[in-house]
Amino acid sequence: MAYNAAQAYGKNKITTASQADLTLMLYDGAVKFCNIAILALEKKDYETVNTNIQKSRNIVVELLSTLDHKYPVAEDFARLYNYIFALLVEANMKKDMELLQRALDELRGIRDVWKEIMSKAKSPQLVLDMK
Repeated sequence: MAYNAAQAYGKNKITTASQADLTLMLYDGAVKFCNIAILALEKKDYETVNTNIQKSRNIVVELLSTLDHKYPVAEDFARLYNYIFALLVEANMKKDMELLQRALDELRGIRDVWKEIMSKAKSPQLVLDMK
């Protein structure tokens, strides 16, 4: 019963989220799966490493596929996402902690900037400045 309530809450959170919130959820998920992969790599649990790097990689593919290329900044994001994707693929093939950590650092950086942008967009001061 509690599991069904948690599932319903999670589904409702996603279906009612803004585009910005959904993007943040994707970044959070990619960071989470990289962290799990790093812990698994430390334990030499290669199956868990592979599973979680692939989850993170799939999120990067989703982020890449949702870019709106009518805006020039989309090309910058595309290059960054492709770089992270390549890091994840190589880290998975080589089981390389340094590459995996580099991908995680990039994802965290993007996520943290995104959170800051969302915070500033909701700020009353920003609304006043725009008038």
